[in-house]
Amino acid sequence: MPAKSIPSAYAAAGVDIDEKMSALKAIKSMVKSTRTPGVLSDIGLFGGLFKSPGQDQVLVASTDGVGTKIKVAVLAGRHDTVGQDIVNHCVNDILVQGAHPLFFMDYVGTSRIEGRQMKAIVAGICKACRENDCALLGGETAEMPGVYPPGEYDLVGTIVGTVSRRAMITGRSVRSGQLLIGLPSSGLHTNGYSLARKVIFETAGLGLKDRLPGSRKTVEELLLAVHRSYLKPVMAALKTAPIHALAHITGGGFQDNIPRVLPAGLSARIDRQAWTPPPLFQFIQTAGRVDRDEMYRVFNMGIGMVLIVSPAEAPRILTALSKARLPGRIIGDIVRGSPPVQFAN
Repeated sequence: MPAKSIPSAYAAAGVDIDEKMSALKAIKSMVKSTRTPGVLSDIGLFGGLFKSPGQDQVLVASTDGVGTKIKVAVLAGRHDTVGQDIVNHCVNDILVQGAHPLFFMDYVGTSRIEGRQMKAIVAGICKACRENDCALLGGETAEMPGVYPPGEYDLVGTIVGTVSRRAMITGRSVRSGQLLIGLPSSGLHTNGYSLARKVIFETAGLGLKDRLPGSRKTVEELLLAVHRSYLKPVMAALKTAPIHALAHITGGGFQDNIPRVLPAGLSARIDRQAWTPPPLFQFIQTAGRVDRDEMYRVFNMGIGMVLIVSPAEAPRILTALSKARLPGRIIGDIVRGSPPVQFAN
């Protein structure tokens, strides 16, 4: 007679090792699709191996998460977009220093590993890694019932990139009179979702499949729009002219992100009439009765990356961005004074 399988006490407690290993086995082929020439190991080792860049290269690293956008993904039962979000967010963070990504590592913490959910998350991560010429080198999947609510999870990523010392973008060359070029966001990106969810679902009473007033898209389409990667258009622009500083507009909006790249005594003066925030932002402001200044502190308001450039170089950079299919626009300038960010209107 075949031996009876012994019930797993660990599985009964909420952690199914077999389910986890089955899910990891299924995603190995996806991970291999992100392999780049620098990768020296296969998935599954305790540590991923990557070839060291040349001596003139500086490593740039960043870690971030997707935040409560995951609540929308769980509600919609769609998990591939948040996988793309975390990669693109991290890519943009090191792009600010002029770095190109080398490899990415993810962390997924959940109450219970669900194979289909995990595959969708990793599929999104792999898609974004391929689009950004970045290898998915490894990661961690933690099953922790009692820490995470059933059906929910957390998603965090770490990226390492490289830039030559001569090409580093530090903000030290920013001067009064230079211009701010804004690049459009694809939506909320990965910030402000606690407020957005409260206004849209609770205050306005809308559902995921409802069309957002003032838009042709549904709430689900708008809230799960993938965080845009600015890597390729910015790198294309850098080939035409210097960029003196870059600011990724994430949590804290313009007020908290642009000052991170400004020398002391300088201020970014932003003309809010230079662009029209997309309908999603307008709806949140109106339906939630959110103060205008707070909107610009919580959300990107339709501008996901800001470039600081010299006036003489602006036309070449704008042309390069247009050729890269991401047109930018001048949204302000650098002046002397304080506070570090001023709104012209």
